[in-house]
Amino acid sequence: MSPGKQAAQSEAAAPMAAGAQLEAMRRRVRLSRVAVWTVIAAGPIALGVAVASTPTTVAAAPAAKPTTVRTATSAADPGGYAQVFVGAWLRSNANDETSAQARLAHSMAPDVELPNPAADAQSAPGSVMAVRSAQRGASAWSVTVAAQYANGSVRYYAVPVAADSTGASFTVTGAPGVVAGPARAEVPKSSYGVSVPEGDLSSAVGQFLTAYLTGAGEVDRYLAPGVQLTAVSPAPYSAVAVQEVSAVEEAAAAEQVPGDGTTVRVLASVEARDATGRWPLAYELMLKARSGRWEVAALQSGTAQDGGAR
Repeated sequence: MSPGKQAAQSEAAAPMAAGAQLEAMRRRVRLSRVAVWTVIAAGPIALGVAVASTPTTVAAAPAAKPTTVRTATSAADPGGYAQVFVGAWLRSNANDETSAQARLAHSMAPDVELPNPAADAQSAPGSVMAVRSAQRGASAWSVTVAAQYANGSVRYYAVPVAADSTGASFTVTGAPGVVAGPARAEVPKSSYGVSVPEGDLSSAVGQFLTAYLTGAGEVDRYLAPGVQLTAVSPAPYSAVAVQEVSAVEEAAAAEQVPGDGTTVRVLASVEARDATGRWPLAYELMLKARSGRWEVAALQSGTAQDGGAR
């Protein structure tokens, strides 16, 4: 075929291709209209299905920047640190800064001077204990430390301590100051207001505590079903005598053991004996009535001032 004819055919084919594409687009539009009207005629449910099935292009939302979450570090109590410092400071001497106690005190409080006790001063404290810590600011603390001496006297020191932001490092920032000791708190009235006479309950308490503290007899025989308690071992005492029993519930003072399931809470004051002397002790117990006898249901610790079980 000559070049002229090929060019003529190419020119003719271009409009034909364009026309075919345009016709195809028109057919798609007509079919879409027919489909929509068909769905409308079918009802709203079909319209919802059609809309849901229509391809949709969704633009991806920009990725959110990660949020930094800051958690507050719980402030560490520097009571132990102040306790160690006061112990070293009281046992050091400005005339001997090379001693172990002096070096320790200086390492914990670089700007604090060491004491200079007289030759006939009382000996170093037998024990040192932090008794109170108060936070004064974001990084400032005041710790009260008690020093007890061999003659029974106690002296209290207030120690300023600084902590870092993490609560992992401390420094004593100033010399200790002698302060008055903590006041004695008022104790609420005891909830054990019922006096328990000698009888089945006090006897059960005495027998249990004798087995528990002296190893005489098996503890299990005095326990309620399901209760597990292990006797103190090795047994610290040779004898135990009940001095007084008080209770929370009136049922503990009844002459006869009440019905099964009755529970009472008691405070037993006892005197324990060993080779070195006599020792006043106190125990909180919960007892439960079963088959005409009292059984120990729990050995509680502390003193329940509110009458609640622990």
